Amino acid sequence: MSIDADLDDPGPELLAFLTERHLATLTTLRPDGRLHVVPVGFTYEPARRLARVITFAPSRKARNVAAAPGGPAVLCQVDGGRWVSLEGAAVLRDDAASNLEATTRYAARYRPPKDRADRVTIEIAVRRIVGTWNSRV
Repeated sequence: MSIDADLDDPGPELLAFLTERHLATLTTLRPDGRLHVVPVGFTYEPARRLARVITFAPSRKARNVAAAPGGPAVLCQVDGGRWVSLEGAAVLRDDAASNLEATTRYAARYRPPKDRADRVTIEIAVRRIVGTWNSRV
Protein backbone atom coordinates (compact mmCIF):
# COMPACT_ATOMS: atom_id res chain seq x y z
CA MET A 1 0.00 0.00 0.00
CA SER A 2 1.43 3.35 -0.98
CA ILE A 3 1.30 6.47 1.12
CA ASP A 4 1.44 10.18 0.38
CA ALA A 5 4.33 12.02 2.00
CA ASP A 6 3.84 15.15 4.04
CA LEU A 7 5.68 17.71 1.90
CA ASP A 8 6.21 19.92 4.96
CA ASP A 9 7.73 17.05 6.97
CA PRO A 10 8.74 14.16 4.69
CA GLY A 11 10.50 12.30 7.50
CA PRO A 12 14.01 10.86 7.80
CA GLU A 13 13.37 7.57 5.98
CA LEU A 14 12.05 9.25 2.84
CA LEU A 15 14.79 11.88 2.86
CA ALA A 16 17.41 9.15 3.27
CA PHE A 17 15.91 7.19 0.36
CA LEU A 18 16.01 10.31 -1.81
CA THR A 19 19.73 10.78 -1.14
CA GLU A 20 20.84 7.16 -1.65
CA ARG A 21 22.48 6.49 -5.00
CA HIS A 22 19.62 5.19 -7.15
CA LEU A 23 18.58 6.00 -10.68
CA ALA A 24 15.01 6.87 -11.53
CA THR A 25 12.79 7.35 -14.52
CA LEU A 26 11.55 10.70 -15.69
CA THR A 27 8.21 10.84 -17.48
CA THR A 28 7.31 13.89 -19.57
CA LEU A 29 4.83 14.55 -22.34
CA ARG A 30 5.91 14.83 -25.95
CA PRO A 31 4.36 17.68 -27.96
CA ASP A 32 1.97 15.17 -29.57
CA GLY A 33 0.76 14.02 -26.12
CA ARG A 34 2.58 10.69 -26.01
CA LEU A 35 4.52 9.82 -22.87
CA HIS A 36 8.32 9.86 -22.88
CA VAL A 37 10.07 7.84 -20.17
CA VAL A 38 13.83 7.87 -19.72
CA PRO A 39 16.29 6.81 -16.99
CA VAL A 40 17.88 9.72 -15.10
CA GLY A 41 19.73 10.73 -12.00
CA PHE A 42 18.02 13.43 -9.96
CA THR A 43 18.25 15.37 -6.75
CA TYR A 44 15.58 16.65 -4.39
CA GLU A 45 15.69 19.79 -2.26
CA PRO A 46 12.96 19.35 0.37
CA ALA A 47 12.98 22.92 1.68
CA ARG A 48 12.04 24.21 -1.77
CA ARG A 49 10.13 21.07 -2.86
CA LEU A 50 12.32 21.08 -5.94
CA ALA A 51 13.65 18.13 -7.92
CA ARG A 52 16.39 18.64 -10.51
CA VAL A 53 17.57 16.63 -13.50
CA ILE A 54 20.63 17.72 -15.45
CA THR A 55 20.71 17.05 -19.16
CA PHE A 56 21.66 18.66 -22.46
CA ALA A 57 19.53 21.02 -24.51
CA PRO A 58 18.91 18.79 -27.58
CA SER A 59 17.70 15.83 -25.47
CA ARG A 60 14.10 14.71 -25.97
CA LYS A 61 13.29 15.28 -22.28
CA ALA A 62 14.60 18.87 -22.41
CA ARG A 63 12.72 19.57 -25.61
CA ASN A 64 9.51 18.15 -24.11
CA VAL A 65 9.75 20.45 -21.10
CA ALA A 66 10.73 23.44 -23.23
CA ALA A 67 7.68 22.88 -25.44
CA ALA A 68 5.28 23.01 -22.47
CA PRO A 69 6.76 24.99 -19.55
CA GLY A 70 4.95 24.10 -16.34
CA GLY A 71 3.71 20.83 -17.83
CA PRO A 72 3.49 17.62 -15.81
CA ALA A 73 6.49 15.46 -15.00
CA VAL A 74 7.04 12.45 -12.75
CA LEU A 75 10.24 11.04 -11.32
CA CYS A 76 10.05 7.44 -10.07
CA GLN A 77 12.84 5.80 -8.06
CA VAL A 78 12.74 2.07 -7.28
CA ASP A 79 14.86 -0.15 -5.04
CA GLY A 80 13.39 -3.60 -4.55
CA GLY A 81 10.05 -3.13 -2.80
CA ARG A 82 10.80 0.49 -1.96
CA TRP A 83 9.71 3.10 -4.45
CA VAL A 84 8.80 6.76 -4.60
CA SER A 85 7.24 9.01 -7.23
CA LEU A 86 7.66 12.78 -7.24
CA GLU A 87 4.98 14.54 -9.27
CA GLY A 88 4.95 18.17 -10.31
CA ALA A 89 5.32 20.89 -12.88
CA ALA A 90 8.52 21.00 -14.93
CA VAL A 91 10.44 23.95 -16.34
CA LEU A 92 13.73 24.15 -18.19
CA ARG A 93 16.59 26.29 -16.87
CA ASP A 94 19.64 27.18 -18.95
CA ASP A 95 21.25 29.88 -16.82
CA ALA A 96 24.66 29.35 -15.22
CA ALA A 97 23.43 29.65 -11.62
CA SER A 98 20.72 27.01 -12.05
CA ASN A 99 23.10 24.64 -13.82
CA LEU A 100 25.79 25.11 -11.16
CA GLU A 101 23.33 24.38 -8.35
CA ALA A 102 22.01 21.31 -10.16
CA THR A 103 25.43 19.90 -11.07
CA THR A 104 26.77 20.48 -7.54
CA ARG A 105 23.84 18.58 -6.05
CA TYR A 106 24.13 15.85 -8.70
CA ALA A 107 27.85 15.43 -7.93
CA ALA A 108 27.08 15.01 -4.22
CA ARG A 109 24.52 12.25 -4.87
CA TYR A 110 26.15 10.47 -7.81
CA ARG A 111 29.47 11.69 -9.24
CA PRO A 112 30.70 14.88 -10.90
CA PRO A 113 29.12 15.13 -14.37
CA LYS A 114 31.16 15.85 -17.47
CA ASP A 115 31.23 19.48 -18.52
CA ARG A 116 28.89 20.35 -21.38
CA ALA A 117 28.44 23.66 -23.12
CA ASP A 118 24.78 22.80 -23.80
CA ARG A 119 23.94 21.85 -20.18
CA VAL A 120 20.37 22.56 -19.05
CA THR A 121 18.47 21.70 -15.91
CA ILE A 122 14.94 20.40 -15.64
CA GLU A 123 13.39 21.67 -12.43
CA ILE A 124 10.25 20.02 -11.11
CA ALA A 125 8.17 21.89 -8.55
CA VAL A 126 7.06 18.85 -6.57
CA ARG A 127 3.38 18.86 -5.65
CA ARG A 128 3.06 15.25 -4.51
CA ILE A 129 5.30 12.47 -3.29
CA VAL A 130 3.82 8.98 -3.10
CA GLY A 131 5.36 5.57 -2.54
CA THR A 132 6.51 2.92 -0.08
CA TRP A 133 9.96 3.88 1.12
CA ASN A 134 10.14 2.38 4.58
CA SER A 135 9.76 -0.93 6.32
CA ARG A 136 6.53 0.00 8.13
CA VAL A 137 4.47 0.18 4.95
